[in-house]
Amino acid sequence: MSDIDGFAPIVSSDASVLILGTMPSEASLSRQQYYGHPRNAFWPIMSALFASDPSLSYQRRKEMLMENGIAVWDVLKSCNRLGSLDSKIKLATIRTNDLASFFNEYKGIKRVFFNGRMAEKLYQKRILPTLNHRFSYLDYQCLPSTSPAYASLNLEQKIEAWKVIKQHVVK
Repeated sequence: MSDIDGFAPIVSSDASVLILGTMPSEASLSRQQYYGHPRNAFWPIMSALFASDPSLSYQRRKEMLMENGIAVWDVLKSCNRLGSLDSKIKLATIRTNDLASFFNEYKGIKRVFFNGRMAEKLYQKRILPTLNHRFSYLDYQCLPSTSPAYASLNLEQKIEAWKVIKQHVVK
């Protein structure tokens, strides 16, 4: 089993919100798209929040996020994982993304939302201790995972929970 590498961030210079996932799924990696699994709720949620057509091309969906001040990235740069579940990540193989440099470059980001508990947990354990006081202005919130593996909430309930993002985007 070899390491898998994540994607570059979706981000624009005027981003005010960062959504952090853990690591792309096998479906996302094969499609080379964030949240590429057909049953992942991320893109339907974003379409509902920003009144866009859910059938837009991936490029257009990325542009829609950037136009609304939303950046997307993952906590992990690479890891070793069998399958797609976060619980299958081999913790000893984790390499994190350089979020300190990211926040330094994109100073407009004030709010970080985690797409699920594992992204939050890994960030708190691996990233937060490395950030210095310059980033103490960041505000954090964990949202329900958009993964199809997280079935405790239906799509409508997830959309309702994710609506908080709209209060924090600065256009």
